[in-house]
Order: sequence, then structure tokens, then C-alpha cells
Amino acid sequence: MYFTGIIIGVATFLIIGLFHPIVIKTEYYFGVKCWWVFALMGVATVVASLLVENILISTLLAVWGASSFWSIGELFEQRERVKRGWFPKREKRS
Repeated sequence: MYFTGIIIGVATFLIIGLFHPIVIKTEYYFGVKCWWVFALMGVATVVASLLVENILISTLLAVWGASSFWSIGELFEQRERVKRGWFPKREKRS
């Protein structure tokens, strides 16, 4: 039996699931001003996926990169969700 596909599927599910709370916490503490961190992470992991020969690791790096790029849009969407009152807004500290 070959488990590569199942491993990729489960790992993809976990990566995407991990990015959801990361986006929420990032918007809460920093706002959308650090979107470029997700962009740099996305570029770095996609480039790394092109350089890695192992198909499993290369695929997971590409999924991580794609999730990073997707998170940029979600970060701005999260800001809108906060404006609608769906998520708590962080009060400014003095």
C-alpha cells in the first residue's frame, strides 16, 4: 500500500486548519499591516517546494505556500468580520 496521498491529504487539512486561528490572532493583535509576512512566507515556501526533490515534502511546502497566500486575503476579510461585530475588536492599550 502507498500512503503518500493520505498523508498529503491529512497534512493539508492540518495546515489549512492551523492557518485559520493564525489569521484571526494576527488580525486581532496586529491588524492587516503585517500581510507582507504571509507574502514572504508564501514566496519562500513555494520556492523551497521547487527545490526539494522529495515529492511529499515538496507538496507540503507548496500547500503551506498556497495557504500563506490565501491568508493575505483572509486577513483583510477578517478585518471586515470584526467591523461587522462577528469577532471581538481589540481595544487600544494606553
